[in-house]
Amino acid sequence: MTIDISQFYQVFFDEAEELLAEMERLLLAVDIAAPTEEDLNAIFRTAHSVKGGAGTFGLNDMTEVTHILETLLDRIRKGEMALTSEHVDAFLAAKDILKMQLDGHRLGSAVDQDAVADVRMMLQSLSQDVVAALSHVAPSFHSAPQEDAVDHSGGRRYRLDLPQMEQREINALSAEVGLLGAVTTTPLDGGRTALVVTTHESLDDIISICSFILNPDDMKISELPALTPEQHALESAERSRVENDQGYGFFDPEPAKPAAAAAAGQGYGFFQPLEQIRADAAAGADDARGYGFFEPVEAIRAKAGIKDEPVPTPAEEEKKAAVVKKEVDKPAAHAGAESSSIRVSIEKVDQLINLVGELVITQAMIEQRVDTLDPMVHERLLNSVSQLTRNTRDLQEAVMSIRMMPMDFVFSRFPRMVRDLAAKLGKKVDFITNGAATELDKGLIERIVDPLTHLVRNSIDHGIEMPEVRRAAGKTDAGRLFLSASHQGGNIIIEVSDDGGGLNREKILAKAKSSGLPVTDTMSDAEVWQLIFAPGFSTAEQVTDVSGRGVGMDVVKRNITAMGGTVDIRSAKGFGTTISISLPLTLAILDGMSIKVGEEIYILPLGFVIESMQPAPEDVKEISGKGKVIKVRGEYLPLIPLYQMFEITPRFTDPAEGLVVILETEGRKAALFIDDLVGQQQVVVKNLESNYRKVAGISGATILGDGGVSLILDVAALIRSSRQLADESIFS
Repeated sequence: MTIDISQFYQVFFDEAEELLAEMERLLLAVDIAAPTEEDLNAIFRTAHSVKGGAGTFGLNDMTEVTHILETLLDRIRKGEMALTSEHVDAFLAAKDILKMQLDGHRLGSAVDQDAVADVRMMLQSLSQDVVAALSHVAPSFHSAPQEDAVDHSGGRRYRLDLPQMEQREINALSAEVGLLGAVTTTPLDGGRTALVVTTHESLDDIISICSFILNPDDMKISELPALTPEQHALESAERSRVENDQGYGFFDPEPAKPAAAAAAGQGYGFFQPLEQIRADAAAGADDARGYGFFEPVEAIRAKAGIKDEPVPTPAEEEKKAAVVKKEVDKPAAHAGAESSSIRVSIEKVDQLINLVGELVITQAMIEQRVDTLDPMVHERLLNSVSQLTRNTRDLQEAVMSIRMMPMDFVFSRFPRMVRDLAAKLGKKVDFITNGAATELDKGLIERIVDPLTHLVRNSIDHGIEMPEVRRAAGKTDAGRLFLSASHQGGNIIIEVSDDGGGLNREKILAKAKSSGLPVTDTMSDAEVWQLIFAPGFSTAEQVTDVSGRGVGMDVVKRNITAMGGTVDIRSAKGFGTTISISLPLTLAILDGMSIKVGEEIYILPLGFVIESMQPAPEDVKEISGKGKVIKVRGEYLPLIPLYQMFEITPRFTDPAEGLVVILETEGRKAALFIDDLVGQQQVVVKNLESNYRKVAGISGATILGDGGVSLILDVAALIRSSRQLADESIFS
């Protein structure tokens, strides 16, 4: 039966993208002066895995690039060539080319063949001495290519009993496994073959390579006892003698007989005479003589005086096999634990979350219905409903956690960008991250990338000084750029910090005045820093392809605000700047306060609420033509009558009779005038715009326990559209 491998393309694309990202991370983290063997092996394995997958699916363009890349990496990891910054630059360029080729196969996007050729030429030039050295090595049929500079003695020895395979597949597998250690091949009964691998690599690595060519379950693996140095020397000497006697199956010494007889009798140094081969086959001599190439390992070891352990009884053999299987299964189980995940499309996850949201709403309806029942009569029913409520909340939290992703998905994009941008600007930057394991909703993860990218670029371009300027200020040549994430209550706090020159208050004020912004010299630092978020605002003296157009920071703030977040700036001249972003953990679930105006119930996001109160009549003042303000602990706040905003008939029109809720967003406060507080609850957010249309002052909707729809207020939009904000004197 033929297997259609096209169904696995998407899996390969996803895995290849992850491997390329891992390769970039390892290359950026490697210590060029003193790279560890573990790091070099890890980089090599990523390239090798991409090559194997690309070869399986016939993506020859990727295979060609990774082959040259793999050759160079193999030479470096074996210590035959020192790692340099030129190598790292070339490897990063190759990673970019592989990503472009991958996107070409997956998305059908254009591939710059000139760039591909340039990178291949670069890698070839770096590995020219490798290719030249390899060109003089004679091919070997029954052993993987081995470098004399690599000594695998002292490594662990594994025997791989292969199923029946074509000779070309055996040669390919031997060559691939040979990259991990020394490999010898010996024939077995029934047309099968065994590989003996001596390596310092793990068994998992061997199995991973074998899986590209055959099913590992069809292969029997056993660990052989290690050879002592004396045994190793004896075996090597005996093998060399046998190979010299047989001329590697190619040549024999010139015999003293006619050429025709020599040709018939010796098979030109390649094969025995046909009659002899048939006779040996009838006597079962093929297995004993190694098909005319080598003697079996057992015969060589016997001639060398190396004794094997006594042949165990069937019971002992079964017991030993169980022990070996248990040992082999241990690393496999460990590997499975490391990658115990499945790939599920985001559409299925969203569908699951929506269904759980509906379940939460249904549960709230049931809870509201049973509230009217007599607890004494319906005690067991009420207990069951309480248990259902707890289970539903646990299920909701568990399902919501599926969409949560670590911030490392965002942070991992920046080391390469920081490295390239710093080199372009002639600066030295140490990039430090903290809290990469902190989790955030996938929807927010995707939307936070662009704002953070702009902030990081700004810190490098505007914040961190040139090395000579830093030296003059008593700082180190290399600036430090920090990117951190942490949980704080129901929010995640993301900070971008640098130890550069800090914001220049005078320069910002001068630019604001020249741009016509309403500013005064008595403004606080916090208010001055907020000016950089004004549209078109930039203090850059010249426009570059990095920054200076003034179209970034206002977009950053607008995007963060649209996600229900806030942006705060702290800066000290000469010491650096910190930009702090606060975001809700998820947009699907909201902690809200239910408020009532007339007969309508609205949901107020709890993150914007500071306090609620009933004001005294003397604290409510009216400004002619500007509406009302309320005095709260010596501070006058604009009063937003919700019933006027939405044209609702309220119970109260006098703030002293109703309630006000103090809100804060974007650094400004306001008082929302309502009739009553209903309670606090967690609600499932439904998108109003996709189901109806965009409504000013409303960010979404939810379904209440009684089945009614309640609208979720957009606090920032309400404050911005309030007539009271027209006069800045209200805040004085």
